[in-house]
Amino acid sequence: MNYDSQNIFAKILRGEIPCEKVYENDHVLAFHDLAPQAPTHILLIPKSPVACVADARESEAMGQLLLAVGEIAR
Repeated sequence: MNYDSQNIFAKILRGEIPCEKVYENDHVLAFHDLAPQAPTHILLIPKSPVACVADARESEAMGQLLLAVGEIAR
């Protein structure tokens, strides 16, 4: 699957679409969902161009996402 640089998450990463940031480092961005399905609904995305989880598995992105999950949960 090819990465679409015009997807909504890419636009958020570039600052073209605003978000309410919860956590950010060099590798990931976490922010509140605009249409939450729970009282606390946070989206966590890699900053690297990853089109799907299978792609993340082959890069450092998945490890960085999991580390960030721990930080956010605390």
